[in-house]
Amino acid sequence: MAKQRVRIDDQTNQRRAEVLAEALPWINESAGKTFVVKYGGSAMEDPALCKQVVADIVLMKLVGIRVVLVHGGGKAISRLMDALQLEVAFKNGLRVTDDAAMRAVQMALVGEVNQMLVAQVNAYGDYGVSITGADGRTLEAVPISPDLGRVGAVSRVNTRLIESILDDGYIPIIAGVGWAPSGAYNINADLAASEIAIALHADKLIYLSDVDGLYRDFSDKDSLLSSLTLSDARELIASGTLESGMIPKVKSSADALEAGVGNVHFLNGTYPHSLLLEVFTNAGIGTWFKQDE
Repeated sequence: MAKQRVRIDDQTNQRRAEVLAEALPWINESAGKTFVVKYGGSAMEDPALCKQVVADIVLMKLVGIRVVLVHGGGKAISRLMDALQLEVAFKNGLRVTDDAAMRAVQMALVGEVNQMLVAQVNAYGDYGVSITGADGRTLEAVPISPDLGRVGAVSRVNTRLIESILDDGYIPIIAGVGWAPSGAYNINADLAASEIAIALHADKLIYLSDVDGLYRDFSDKDSLLSSLTLSDARELIASGTLESGMIPKVKSSADALEAGVGNVHFLNGTYPHSLLLEVFTNAGIGTWFKQDE
């Protein structure tokens, strides 16, 4: 790829060089580590934003990070369910999923969203491999509640397929469809990412969504939390003040930390290069969950 030549005293390009130099120790520290990235929300709906996020993920892989990409697809599922005239309903942030809805989940999540992300990653080379939690029984599932239908909790993560893909130098791109003897189950992507991070003993679990981070009160944009400990997270869950869609994220983050995942981050994937800013610069963004001090 040809480069555009610039004057050596160009301040913009000097700043670019400084950013690369700042990134060096962070790249060195991250190389060889395992990061699980959960991607969803509006950040995945905008094609330009999606292309940028995928490019950042590929860059992370190319500097030596073992990246596992777990994705949602709630908006795509809801669009398809609307088109099929199926009722869209949620309880405690989880989609009510009867048999017809489960077929729609598989069509949208696996057939549309997963394949789109694989194509985006592979535009940069042969880096992306598509799997679902049902492949190799990677995510074994049990039903959560009769009221939720085919919504499952992860009873076991079989890491062999994921680790094989990572060891071969690829990025596993995982759709949250779980396996059970009775058939497929809809696994909340936030919870799936947490369970996968725990099973892989990941160094980081990163949630990319369309909000700036975790708010103590979602209606108050001044209540954004820049960091909090495991104890803080447990207290926040117990307080009952969290917006329903954030409950699975915060619970999964606390569970991951408690199980030994190094750090958990909530980032706004609609903010340009939020992943790179968090991982490779001195000043992170979003909300950082960390172990108790």
